[in-house]
Amino acid sequence: MPTRQDLIDFVVREARLLDAKRFDDWNALFTDDAIYWIPLVPDQPDGLNHTSHMYEDKLLRELRIERLKSPRAFSQQPPSRCHHLLQTPTVEAFDEAAGRFVLRTEFHYTESQGDELQTYVGTCLHHLVDQQGQLRIQLKRVNLLNPDAALPSVQLFI
Repeated sequence: MPTRQDLIDFVVREARLLDAKRFDDWNALFTDDAIYWIPLVPDQPDGLNHTSHMYEDKLLRELRIERLKSPRAFSQQPPSRCHHLLQTPTVEAFDEAAGRFVLRTEFHYTESQGDELQTYVGTCLHHLVDQQGQLRIQLKRVNLLNPDAALPSVQLFI
């Protein structure tokens, strides 16, 4: 069973994979039925019955990753880069018997492309499961501080 420190290290490593543009390795951290979700409004109850900034399953994450890799992706000229600044994640739920865990992480995320910088601030909730001794993300919910503002396109992954 993972320790609390193992869970915290997992979340930090996940952000580092994104910053290093190791998107395939990042996507491999998810379960096959996992969702990457950025709600459109505060306290949004779900992403199926409400519009979201992003509500991506495995197929949609894979499509975005393939687009980011393509030298023909016009939106990636010049390529985007990102940086995650994380507060130490806190373990909000630790159900060792079920192998289910929830972590909360306050963050500042910056994305750059050419001369442009976009900064996003918020709270990330990682719902993790233990699958055959490996931690996997079942849900990554990114609660932005200002989700209901007119936001520019996020090119990468918060």
